[in-house]
Amino acid sequence: MKKSIKDLGDIKGKRALIRVDINVPLDENKNVTDDTRIQAIVPTVNYLKEKGAKIILMAHLGRPKGERKPEFSLEPVAKYMAKVFGEEIVFIPSVEEAAPFVEKLQDGQIALLENIRYYKAEEAKDDDMTFAEELAKLGDFYVNDAFGAAHRNHTSTAKVAKLVKPAVSGLLMEKELRCLSQALNNPTRPFTAVVGGAKVSSKIGVLENLIDKVDNLIIGGGMAYTFVKANGGKIGNSICEDDQLEVAKAIEKKAADKGVKIVMATDVLVTDDFSGNGTNKFVAINEIPDGFEGVDAGPESRKAFAEVLKSSKTILMNGPVGAFENPKFAEGTKAVLEAIVEATKNGATSVIGGGDSVSAAKKFCKAEDFTHVSTGGGASLEFIEGKVLPGVAALDEK
Repeated sequence: MKKSIKDLGDIKGKRALIRVDINVPLDENKNVTDDTRIQAIVPTVNYLKEKGAKIILMAHLGRPKGERKPEFSLEPVAKYMAKVFGEEIVFIPSVEEAAPFVEKLQDGQIALLENIRYYKAEEAKDDDMTFAEELAKLGDFYVNDAFGAAHRNHTSTAKVAKLVKPAVSGLLMEKELRCLSQALNNPTRPFTAVVGGAKVSSKIGVLENLIDKVDNLIIGGGMAYTFVKANGGKIGNSICEDDQLEVAKAIEKKAADKGVKIVMATDVLVTDDFSGNGTNKFVAINEIPDGFEGVDAGPESRKAFAEVLKSSKTILMNGPVGAFENPKFAEGTKAVLEAIVEATKNGATSVIGGGDSVSAAKKFCKAEDFTHVSTGGGASLEFIEGKVLPGVAALDEK
């Protein structure tokens, strides 16, 4: 277990250097179009405010690749955050100019540093600590509340934590680690994982790790067709990774050896036009005609998925089961999410693990319908694979 801000003693007047993930979407007029990530850090910032700490936030926006590009400035985000917190956010235009701004901060006041990825040293893979030392001068203790960037071995997520002590997790980071760890390492059974998405290759680690932990594994989305082809089925023009056919077979064998039930679609919605405006029809998953591709789970499969989910006590979802971005191909993913919501209402623990799953969950349900909706796509993926996250490893142990 890592220390959190709740383990800190008296921090009144102390400078809290906090890495947050407020990489939010902006429209052409620089307006924030989705503030989920900003709302997610509010509990941590408010907790530190109430304790009288001086708050210095570090964050990135987009991928400026070590250059000062105005379109990636965090200034519009600072203005938006002023509305969220009901007070002015002190905007610090650069690390070089930060010291006088930080010196003037009052207890409980919030400052935001300009995009940390304006500096090449932020993402540098070397052991040079010069940039980390510059940042370290700004804080008396370090907080990482950026689960979405915790899988990055960057200066602001990992290196600074070695220099500024104590180095602890924020409330969001603490919740992410608790919910994901509990689901993976101490689940109430039966434990079902839904793994979807386009490619087997990007989810091998996830599937391998989950087979050691789950009772049921629902495999959906584009990756299912690689499994179907590996078993001799006809998949038409469906997405398939021919170099992963043996991997798919090995995963099935491992599941069988461990007594894990793999649940896959039996019928699918296929189309001859990915825009959805062509011929769309339901066929058996292993009998897809040439010229057609599978884009969603069919009615029988939805029913089978829902039955397994509703009888589960722990559910982890990582990836949709169809091309849900198109409303015509969204019913399967919607049915899966609705079954998870129902299971949650009946006492199951449900964790939606980042990325496309979160987009789908937000589109069809409310975040509060689930036990936990992860804020980190790549980070939650690597955590589920069983990898060590550098941004977590760098924090102090309890």
